[in-house]
Amino acid sequence: MGRDAERAVEGATMTIARRYGVAAGQVRALPSGGANRVWLLGDGLVLRIPRTRAAVAELRKEAEVIPAARAAGVRTPEVVAFEDGEGAGPGVPHMVLHRAGGRDLDVLQLADSDAYGVLRQVGRELAKLHRYAPRRAAELPAVPVDDAAEDPRLLVARLLDGGWLDPGTARWLTGWFDRLAARLPAEPPLVLVHGDIAPQNLLVTTGPAALSAIVDWGDAMWADPAVEFAKVPLEGVPAMLEGYRQESRVVPGADAWAWEARVLWHHLVWALGRLPDPAPRPGERHWTAPPASRLLGLLRFFAAGPPAPWAALA
Repeated sequence: MGRDAERAVEGATMTIARRYGVAAGQVRALPSGGANRVWLLGDGLVLRIPRTRAAVAELRKEAEVIPAARAAGVRTPEVVAFEDGEGAGPGVPHMVLHRAGGRDLDVLQLADSDAYGVLRQVGRELAKLHRYAPRRAAELPAVPVDDAAEDPRLLVARLLDGGWLDPGTARWLTGWFDRLAARLPAEPPLVLVHGDIAPQNLLVTTGPAALSAIVDWGDAMWADPAVEFAKVPLEGVPAMLEGYRQESRVVPGADAWAWEARVLWHHLVWALGRLPDPAPRPGERHWTAPPASRLLGLLRFFAAGPPAPWAALA
C-alpha cells in the first residue's frame, strides 16, 4: 500500500472513531490478517478495513452471515455497521463490531485439559451453525457453494508423475484413500460452514478457560460440514467432535466412524496438496503456513497413539 493510500486509511479510521465518540488516543492497532487491517476503538468496538477488493466482498459476506450465525445461537460478536465505501461517509469499506472478550487460542498456552474443554465448546457451536441448511440460501446471497473437489487419488497420481512421490508411497496413499472412501457418505450434506475454524479465529477467556467467540467469517460457504474440522490441528479434532456430537445428539456408534474418516480425508488431501508448494511463509500466523505442518501434524497425531477409532483409520 502506497503512502497516500496509508494516509487515506488512517484518516478514515479517525473519522470512523469520532463517529462512535472514540478519541484518537483510544484507537489502537490490533494484529491483522491477510484480508483486513484491524483496530480497537476504545474498549468496546473493533474496526476492520479490507486490504483488497476481494476482501471487500468477503466483508460483505460477513455482514450477511454473522447475523444468521448469531440467530442460530453461535457465539460471535454483533455487527454494529457495515459500509461498502460507495456512499457518503469515510469513503473506505469497513465493518464495526462489538468487541468480544479474550485472546485468540493461537497465542494462549493452555494446558491440555483446558484446550480440550475449549475445543469441545467449539464443536458445540459448530453443531448449532450447521443446522442452517441450503433451503435458506436465499437469505444469504453472498455465500458461495463449495466447489466439488476432485478425487484425491488423481492428486496422488499427479504427484507421482511430477516426482513428488515415489511409487511405493503413491500406492500406499491410494490404498489409504480407498479405505477412507468406503466410509464416506455418497453425497455429504451441505450446510453453512464458517470455513476457517483455525486457532487464531477462536477467542478464549481464561480463569477458567472458555470460548468467548468465533470470529472472521470471510470464508463462510455452503459445504460438507466435515471441512470445519480440517483447519484445526488434528490433535484438537477429537474434542471438537465430542462437543459436536453432544450438541447434535448423535447416538454413539450411529455414524460408524464416518465423521473421523471424512475429517481425516480433508486433512490428508490438504497436506498432499501443499507438497508442490514448498515455499515457507514467514510471518503468517496460521499453523499451516510452514509447508510441512500438515504432514508433520498427521505424523505427530498418529505417533502419539490417538483415541479410537483414529488408529484403525490409518
